[in-house]
Amino acid sequence: MTTYFKTTARNYTDVTVTPEGINTDEFLQATEGLVKIFDLFGSVFSVVQNDMNGNIKKIRERYLQNPAANSTLQNLVKGEIAEKKKTATEGLLWLTRGLDFTLQSLERSEANPSEELSVSFTKGYEGTLRQYHGMLVRPVFAMAMKACPYRADFYAKLGSDQGLVQQDLTAWLAGLRKIVVEIQQFYTANKL
Repeated sequence: MTTYFKTTARNYTDVTVTPEGINTDEFLQATEGLVKIFDLFGSVFSVVQNDMNGNIKKIRERYLQNPAANSTLQNLVKGEIAEKKKTATEGLLWLTRGLDFTLQSLERSEANPSEELSVSFTKGYEGTLRQYHGMLVRPVFAMAMKACPYRADFYAKLGSDQGLVQQDLTAWLAGLRKIVVEIQQFYTANKL
């Protein structure tokens, strides 16, 4: 038996983090796996998926220009800033906000086993992305949050052995939290 978290190309727990930073290619692979989790929600989260995929594309394009120089997310951003560019830097900022939204929503769901996903994701949105969205975008997200699948249906799609799902989800969220915090600290320390 396997869970969703074992089907992705890379898990956040496997993303290399060194004093130099977060491995760019591994981060992108893990993040592509995260974006696919929204397929389990149905088309309701297509706006979130499209936004995250667009930001992944910006980062990947910058990475592929010079994989050695852009081997870590931190070096990628520093290199772009030195060139007075900001496409991938802004893409990573918005992607990190989306990752934080997903992280906080799923952590809340994990901490509150009787709470429906619509509540967990609404609270996650309110604590993360809402502050950056204007009055035209907020209703789109509010509608998406209300259309979340039932908790039991979503968790069943993550895997048939719910004990294993819980174990893998907990590890995956811990890995994701480590990455999100590292990126947020980098942006704060560099006043980005």
